[in-house]
Amino acid sequence: MNRGAALGPDSPWLAPAKLNLCLHILGRRADGYHLLQSAIQFIDLCDRLRFYRRERGRIERIDGPAEVPAEEDMVIRAARLLASRHEVPSGVAIALDKRIPMQAGLGGGSSDAATALLALNRLWGLGLGLEVLAELGLSLGADVPVFVHGRAAWVEGIGERLTPVDFPTGVYLLLEPGVRVSTASVFQDAELTRNSPVTTIRDFLSGAGRNDCLATVCRRYPEIAEALDFIDKFGNARLTGTGACVFAAMPDERAARGALAQLPPRWRGHVVHGLNRSPAWDHPALDR
Repeated sequence: MNRGAALGPDSPWLAPAKLNLCLHILGRRADGYHLLQSAIQFIDLCDRLRFYRRERGRIERIDGPAEVPAEEDMVIRAARLLASRHEVPSGVAIALDKRIPMQAGLGGGSSDAATALLALNRLWGLGLGLEVLAELGLSLGADVPVFVHGRAAWVEGIGERLTPVDFPTGVYLLLEPGVRVSTASVFQDAELTRNSPVTTIRDFLSGAGRNDCLATVCRRYPEIAEALDFIDKFGNARLTGTGACVFAAMPDERAARGALAQLPPRWRGHVVHGLNRSPAWDHPALDR
């Protein structure tokens, strides 16, 4: 396919996955949004985006997951939102190489949207600050602001209050149980815990973290409960987001690879590394 001229450097922009090291649900606002506390760290499992010039007013996706219509893709929604709020010099075609599992609790769609906002802000020469981009991103999804800012963080409110934290980094075993989880359905579940007490960062770092979605997700998706039992043999098994992926911190790369080799064939696993700085910021077009 002749994709046309690249919009800026023709090297991929990375969009990393994330892990929720904890996820506490404190309550629910009158508008239905849940109030959360979460520790979010990036991992080195990344989608890749490239941007190509189109005539003004034309925004399209030329590569991406077949099961997601282009009009619903977060990268297209992000690009169109940015173009609707600001005068932009050209259109864009976006090629998305999707490597992060979807509906897995890894924030892939939100990360893609954040990387699109960062990239197009620079490539279109808009000069918008991160707070402006994060505010735009919040209207697309609660996880978008943390990806925009590009720092591992303690996240509060509905995703807009961020405190950068350098969490311990290491190696994780990440497991895909082979199901997809509807985040909306989990958050609408009548039995979901919604009254957790407020936790401090210090409390979390001392071991107070948990995922309030765990019981609901395991009840609704027995495959995830089975995956948690399996991975718990190798480390403290945890659920990221509303799932489906589960993970455990491992002592080192060798131990992680050994555990990965024991995965049943029906499951897919990854050995990933925790990151406190988003690799989206390593693109040559950006400086920080």
